[in-house]
Amino acid sequence: MKSCLVVDDSKVVRMVARKILEGLNFQIVEAENGKLAMEECAKAMPDAILLDWNMPVMSGIDFLRQLRKMDGGQTPIVVFCTTENDIQHIQEAITAGANEYIMKPFDSEIIESKFSQVGLL
Repeated sequence: MKSCLVVDDSKVVRMVARKILEGLNFQIVEAENGKLAMEECAKAMPDAILLDWNMPVMSGIDFLRQLRKMDGGQTPIVVFCTTENDIQHIQEAITAGANEYIMKPFDSEIIESKFSQVGLL
């Protein structure tokens, strides 16, 4: 079973993502900010990371930059999931190492489609 780290400061978003991803046979770990996500990755690197941009403590983009410098941090497939949908944010995310980008709000079809595109399904 593949693992996915869901990183979002919204408990509701984490809950919805968990439900969708568990339905796609992913084992889920949650983190409410980038700092907690770094701690989870230090314990065990997930196969995938569904990542919000705007969070307290450490933003998604800061987390991604640090993740890609970690031992094994090139391995997880990172899908940004955010309301930031302008071209600058998307380019910044891809440059920092994101594999894909999903706009909020999302549904199971969108997640399944993006996860298929990046080879997770």
